[in-house]
Amino acid sequence: MEHFRRSLLVVLASPIVHPIPMSLSPATGFTNTTAVPLYWAAYGTPRSDPLLVLHGGPGAHHDYLLPQMLELAKHHRLIFYDQRGGGQSRDESREPITWQTHVADLAAVIGEFQLGHPTIVGYSWGGLLAMLYAIEGNRPGSSQSLPLPSRLILIDPAPAESSFRRAMESEFAARQQAPALLAKREELRASGLRDSNPEAYKKRLFELSVAGYFYNSDAARELTPFRVAGRIQDSVWRSLGDYDLLPSLRSLAIPALVLHGRDDPIPVQSSVKVADALGARLVLLEKCGHVPYVERPSALFSAMEGFLETQNAQKPE
Repeated sequence: MEHFRRSLLVVLASPIVHPIPMSLSPATGFTNTTAVPLYWAAYGTPRSDPLLVLHGGPGAHHDYLLPQMLELAKHHRLIFYDQRGGGQSRDESREPITWQTHVADLAAVIGEFQLGHPTIVGYSWGGLLAMLYAIEGNRPGSSQSLPLPSRLILIDPAPAESSFRRAMESEFAARQQAPALLAKREELRASGLRDSNPEAYKKRLFELSVAGYFYNSDAARELTPFRVAGRIQDSVWRSLGDYDLLPSLRSLAIPALVLHGRDDPIPVQSSVKVADALGARLVLLEKCGHVPYVERPSALFSAMEGFLETQNAQKPE
């Protein structure tokens, strides 16, 4: 999830998650080659086409993409990991975690799983991380430890330049102050739920805190709750400074698909420019905010599978 503000962050004592079918129980573990052990989970059969999925944040964890993203495990091997400092990938060093840290971790994960030139699926901040990784791998004299992705799928990627990020933050803040949402928060405050059912209260508070990301705020009920490590989030965004990835994206020659909810608080124009820079297909999802795997899963997964099938058909024998 993009730029999840700490002022709105709800930490659930007992996070409520959707059940995962036993047939999709993951293989799990911790990496051995990263500076800090990173928790990973893999779904689907090992012989399937692998997709490396990068969650949003920064400072979040992979499982809020579940269970909806497991639709892709029917035809692919999905590999998720909690990025450093988030979820079960704890970092007690207190050293600043930067975008370079995450790029180095991503390179190590790719090597450890022997993914070669991987297909990377990046959601929100994970989309920006995928772009940063590809740009670094494409630099003249780049280390051989950064094999370029063979394909990129960017789902509502975080803004590709600082001006779009500022616009996103302004839009999200305005949505959170909409009269309808203010009324729902007041209704919750007056409901007595905080005392009668604290867990239900926390879940409802979480839903209202992310409602501005959705076209239909009621759809927030279907999002698996998550938490963000504020220290990590602040450190990563600080390391990016006043950034603009678009010029560097133009030098990449990687097949890519960009998907963006028409009603995402991240300006559509950000993904329009990303797609143009990459020479990628852009799919705009109607009546959809920042979380298409919740609001428009069929359209999202259909577009992704179509792109992957086309790319597979074009591979040399």
